[in-house]
Amino acid sequence: MLVLDDVTITQDDFTLRAGFTVPPAARVAVIGPSGAGKSTLLGALAGFIPLAQGRILWDGRDITGLGPATRPLSVVFQDNNLFPHLSAFDNVALGVNPALRLTAKDRERITRALARVGLAGLEGRRPAQLSGGQQSRVALARVLSQRKPLVLLDEPFSALGPALKAEMLALLTDICTETGAMLLMVTHDIADAKAIAPQTLLVADGRAEGPFATTHLLENPPEALRAYLG
Repeated sequence: MLVLDDVTITQDDFTLRAGFTVPPAARVAVIGPSGAGKSTLLGALAGFIPLAQGRILWDGRDITGLGPATRPLSVVFQDNNLFPHLSAFDNVALGVNPALRLTAKDRERITRALARVGLAGLEGRRPAQLSGGQQSRVALARVLSQRKPLVLLDEPFSALGPALKAEMLALLTDICTETGAMLLMVTHDIADAKAIAPQTLLVADGRAEGPFATTHLLENPPEALRAYLG
């Protein structure tokens, strides 16, 4: 279970407040107007942005003071955070051991993860040698190999076409189901939220609130969301 307890995040003249609880293994969309603070919220959860106030609790444990590498989570950003000079295998391996010191068991787990996302035989290719969809698969393989209980995604599929995006969302759903991970996914595409996330956090007017039932929220949007949806 994820709890944000009376959290305030401040960056220059921007302030975001959040206080909510997300149940175990939930799949949650994070939506709201551009500039409302969705990426800021994920950055604070991941440990990249310090809190001005409050606590972040995971399964009752205060993780507020932990650095990004020691938090129980995986993060995928818009660019899939792949290193261009490393192979697909090594990009996944970084999530298992940042020093790339791997045991035989580690190597087997990484190979299985790449095969699970459809990249068997492409382990040696660098990101520039892979399509956009294949790069997304590498990022998902890293999530799968890490097997962290919380997965944060910041619009990782926004550059993909509709069919490939749908395929990636289905694969992501399968991975979260297999691992039992909680998912928080920032998206500007309401169709994505409907497809993958039964629950939604709304970030607007300086607050992150919810989670709400996605269908109910979209059918009965508050004013800030209504203006965003058009």
